[in-house]
Amino acid sequence: MTRHICLHGAESTGKSTLAPRLAARLGGVVVPEYGRAYAEANGTEFGEVDLLAIFDGHVAATRDAMAQNPEWLMSDTDPLMTQAWAIMLLGRRLPALDAWRETADLYLVPAMDLPWQEDGTRLFGSDLARRQFMEVALGELERRRLPWAWVEGEGDARLVSALAAIEAAGLA
Repeated sequence: MTRHICLHGAESTGKSTLAPRLAARLGGVVVPEYGRAYAEANGTEFGEVDLLAIFDGHVAATRDAMAQNPEWLMSDTDPLMTQAWAIMLLGRRLPALDAWRETADLYLVPAMDLPWQEDGTRLFGSDLARRQFMEVALGELERRRLPWAWVEGEGDARLVSALAAIEAAGLA
């Protein structure tokens, strides 16, 4: 049975760095952040059609990875983050995303203890916007009563924090 961990939370918190490090340590498969690839190909002027395309991309990539029956699956975000984007950008929830039920076993939320880094796809760089985005993201987890844990520290300390959270959740 696959144990599914998802990295979740505000931009520029190290999710895309942590996911492959966890997969390498645990022997898992990574589902990259589909929204990043979409933004790099199509720009960051997201409307509902774009967010639904990102949703579809996340779902398809995750299903493809799950079909490999890996012991561990590390998702660099999932449709819950796409819903957070919808709330931040459109001011409303998207029903298709609310209907989605293929959630992870555990959500790891990297703290905003790393400095913001602009990369051409990020939109919420001010302290206020970053905090608001994190609150919306956490709200998606709380709304569904999903298990989650903070991950803190830089470099190896962040990896150790994530591994400890996975163990504390009884997944390791």
